[in-house]
Amino acid sequence: MKSVLFATLLVAACPLTAFGQTANDLLNAEHTPQNVLTYGMSYSQQRFSPLTQINRQTVKRLVPAWSYSMNNNTGEESQPLVYNGVVYITSQNKTVAVDALTGKAIWNTPIDYPSDTTRVVCCGIVNRGAAIYDGKVFRTTLDARVIALDMKTGKQIWSVKSGDAKDGIAMTGAPLIADGVLMVGMAGAEYGSRGYVEAYDPNDGRRLWRHYTVPRPGEPGADSWPDHAANASGGSSWTTGAFDPALDLVYWGIGNPAPWNALLRRGDDLYTNSILALRPKTGEVVWYFQTSPNDPFDHDNITSIILADLTIDGRPAKVLLQAGRNGFYYVLDRKTGELIAANPYVKVTWASGVDKETGRPKWTETTKKAIAYTDQIETWPHITGGTNWYPSSFDPRTATAYVNTTDYGMKYQPDPVEEIKNLKPGDAYRGVKITPIYNADGMRGHLRAIDPLTGKSKWAIPFKSPNWAGTLVTAGGLVFTGELTGEFIAVDSDTGKILWQFQTPSGIIGQPVTWEHDGKQYVTVASGTGGVYVLKTPDPNLAHVPPGGTLWTFKLMDE
Repeated sequence: MKSVLFATLLVAACPLTAFGQTANDLLNAEHTPQNVLTYGMSYSQQRFSPLTQINRQTVKRLVPAWSYSMNNNTGEESQPLVYNGVVYITSQNKTVAVDALTGKAIWNTPIDYPSDTTRVVCCGIVNRGAAIYDGKVFRTTLDARVIALDMKTGKQIWSVKSGDAKDGIAMTGAPLIADGVLMVGMAGAEYGSRGYVEAYDPNDGRRLWRHYTVPRPGEPGADSWPDHAANASGGSSWTTGAFDPALDLVYWGIGNPAPWNALLRRGDDLYTNSILALRPKTGEVVWYFQTSPNDPFDHDNITSIILADLTIDGRPAKVLLQAGRNGFYYVLDRKTGELIAANPYVKVTWASGVDKETGRPKWTETTKKAIAYTDQIETWPHITGGTNWYPSSFDPRTATAYVNTTDYGMKYQPDPVEEIKNLKPGDAYRGVKITPIYNADGMRGHLRAIDPLTGKSKWAIPFKSPNWAGTLVTAGGLVFTGELTGEFIAVDSDTGKILWQFQTPSGIIGQPVTWEHDGKQYVTVASGTGGVYVLKTPDPNLAHVPPGGTLWTFKLMDE
């Protein structure tokens, strides 16, 4: 009864101003470790925490503080947010506010869906998180709505419809507040949708702009598609961008062209498989960088974008980092989009390298076959990529990125043109046959400590199943992540040695965060198996992993 009373008093005692996050609060998110205010833990999306109480020496005393049932069996990919002693987390069918110290629910707002909603959700019935700003919690839904809830009560303030299942559109990503604008992306390339990034007024849900990621005839980039892009589709934007306030630029990863089969769309297929640098107030594209033109392999360029400062040739450089799904680690000048480095960080056979001057990949003969013929080829990495949607982290002190990688290839064969030429939005836009190729040692993934400028691993821990979870790195010398078999682990960031683990009830596909309250450090993560790998890839290692979502918070046991 005492815990419930505390949660009630917390809400009653906090005036609206205590819930009214300002733009300055979000700008300073990385300097307020008592809160987790944004997706990625700061606008840079480094997922680095300066907290040190939980460290290499003390992590052995880490124990559960509480767990909360999400009452959901479809998968928990969300990143928790923490503000003023409250944890906010989304699932595909609800948004929840939980007392950060006790795990007691403060409010729980369900989401109801039309019966046909999941028909165009290709890769898991999930949601990846929320945004908080000015007393509101913002999220997207599987049926392509954008919703604002009251932070204190969970009551809906506004809801707007962005897209429709009949057009192949869904939403799973976390929104981003940038310069007072609410930005969101969408999913649906696998169902022939035309991708876009858009922005809303967070006060009333009024749409401010929409930027389509594939053109129409007469628009820039249309000549990179057949028929001047009259029927171009793809270019989903289903993960969350990063924001550089000093440059007033939001960087958003854009996904693959549709269908995967490239026989009917020869050309670069702009602006798919690109990074777009946009003005948040207007949607103006300042620059773009395309990683995989005319992609036949679903090298969906939506992996997390990290903003960092590096020293290159003895000079400071403001850069953008991305472990591309295509297997190359990219370093770009984030002001201009100029390529600084691009090197493989996993086994790559589809390209022999990336041209430093043009940024274009150097196709191997097998890739040239895949784009022009229906022959079966072997290529690495698999369509799941060298990594996937789950975000990586970056330690600015050591300039090291911590990436969960997938390490297997595929046999790939395009279907004949006759089988794909009549596709329409809502149909499955694939048109290929794929068989995985696994390593002889049975290891399908690694957690890697990567030098962004070389792509080389300082250390790598192998796993039988790839880790499908985000990583978190701390100044305490730890990397936190989760395994598909349910272990939540802490790894020495310098050596790769696993120092601590805790078995959660289900597989972990969530995104860990850390925060402090009254001088005590906590770590929070969601457990609950699901997502595209679990749904689509046979894996005997996961045969006995049960579904079921829970939210966990850990603290140090008193000595």
